[in-house]
Amino acid sequence: MELPPPLRQGVDSLLEKVPLPALKQAAKALSDRYRAELRDGRLHMGEEIAVKAYLATRLPATYAAVRTSLDALAEARADFQPKRLLDIGAGPGTMLWATTDAYPELEQAVLVEASAAVRKIGQSLAAGGVGARTRWIAGDATIDLDGLEPADLVSAAYVLDEIVPASLPKLVDRLWRLTADTLLIVEPGTPAGWQRILAARSQLVEAGAHVLAPCPHEAPCPLVPPDWCHFARRVARSRLHRLVKEADVPWEDEKFIYLAACRQPAPARPARVLAPPKGGSGKVLLKLCQPDGSAGEQLFSKRDGDVFRTARRADWGEALG
Repeated sequence: MELPPPLRQGVDSLLEKVPLPALKQAAKALSDRYRAELRDGRLHMGEEIAVKAYLATRLPATYAAVRTSLDALAEARADFQPKRLLDIGAGPGTMLWATTDAYPELEQAVLVEASAAVRKIGQSLAAGGVGARTRWIAGDATIDLDGLEPADLVSAAYVLDEIVPASLPKLVDRLWRLTADTLLIVEPGTPAGWQRILAARSQLVEAGAHVLAPCPHEAPCPLVPPDWCHFARRVARSRLHRLVKEADVPWEDEKFIYLAACRQPAPARPARVLAPPKGGSGKVLLKLCQPDGSAGEQLFSKRDGDVFRTARRADWGEALG
């Protein structure tokens, strides 16, 4: 999955004259902060060079994760056509670009972002490239959500991992109160990210939300640590990305986990593939999360007919059918 051409062109233009050593240093510092899940009161992207390092090394991967999550949401609810987006912790507009790609009829987007440097670059990238009316608001996700209007689609991508754990229940409650229809949360596909999604899921179900994806049910998650639910999307690395990261491999796998929940009862959903399929001669083994709330491996063979053909085409993260 690639960035939309207008976004790719905008990013390339912003990075064109940035010295490579400066990008490398900023990218390493940014990566160290993300990996350590630092919550020291400092913004990860408080300075312009940090934002540009993010554009060079992280934007393609986070865009792919967000766009894939939106695809799953659209598949679970084909009738959902949001007109208004409220994105909390918007970064440089990753969710904005992904949502306008998934839902071209989007009319309005309000983006809340604490970093002035990020807002400036996000506005620059979106100017002329995004059809929806956009409004950028300076705000901290934990304290500055009062006064916002509810939206059809409310989102928070790669945000919960930056919040002090004690503040997460209050944030999830605020996000849900602002959700007129559907809420989408995306997190890194780590065991810790999965635990944050699980906590948000339990809180939302308790509040009356209906789970759309990835779960095909609203029962407690059947997975037990050290196993955890996550998905992956392969992303091509640009030449600049490889230079900044000093990487030889021309691609990377972005691991992520997400949750889509809505106010309307969810339609019946098929099983979800929870791991890379294991194929063989005339057979395929899939790890599935089932609509009845169970999870486990299931073997399909040619004797299963059409079901086998469907299973053979299924990939990690996809719904079976």
